Amino acid sequence: MDESQVHWIHRAATGLLEAERTRTPVAVLSAAHGELPLADAYRIQAAAIERRLEAGARVIGHKAGVTSKAMQEQMGVDEPDSGVLLDEMLLPSGATLDSHTLLQPRVEAEIAFRLGRDLHGPDVDVDAARGAVTDVFLALEVIDTRFTSWQITVADSIADNASCARVVTGPMVPLDPALDLAAERLVVSIDGTDVATGEGRAVLGDPLRPLVWLARRLDRFGGGLAAGDLVLAGSVHASLPLTADSTVRACSPHLPPVALQVH
Repeated sequence: MDESQVHWIHRAATGLLEAERTRTPVAVLSAAHGELPLADAYRIQAAAIERRLEAGARVIGHKAGVTSKAMQEQMGVDEPDSGVLLDEMLLPSGATLDSHTLLQPRVEAEIAFRLGRDLHGPDVDVDAARGAVTDVFLALEVIDTRFTSWQITVADSIADNASCARVVTGPMVPLDPALDLAAERLVVSIDGTDVATGEGRAVLGDPLRPLVWLARRLDRFGGGLAAGDLVLAGSVHASLPLTADSTVRACSPHLPPVALQVH
């Protein structure tokens, strides 16, 4: 990269961080500057994450996004993306979120994992991913866009840390090798009314496959998934608007429920 491109990447990262801090959205990068290469989008993401780490945040895992057909159709894309999870994003089940701290929040229910050992390399497969997982749980991911609207490309989302804002974790349980996560049916309710459903197979055919995709993608840049990481496998349904004074809950037959209060 030449010096001007490096400066542009850092300006874009700064703009997104300021948009979140001031709750004042910025222009969509792909609209303002033309097509945004995925490599540059990930560089913007990395620059913003580096700034957060310098300010005291800590990496606790990764997310795979846009892994279901429903989300790909909603976003108008045909491939996943990934983002970084930080400790400052984490909320326990039942926590209260002030919606006024966000810009245009939406919510997604997901199957998520905690790793017991590292997962990396170009040849990672589902069996290796299963062997690396110690715990599984339901999560609610609150996504947000720091851009002026949700009319964004996958590259825009990547630059904006895959639109991740908060992660609500349900109780974690040991992964039972006999549990068919692909068949696990999640039901999402808002204020007691069921509003969305989806099975684990909605995300790349098996919730463990996003871990494979993530590990392989990170390996191309000398990284990987680490023991202790939390990993979100992606939403099993199209995202839902998150409104104030509401309660969002997700449940499934074999995993403890997760809930979020929104004020």
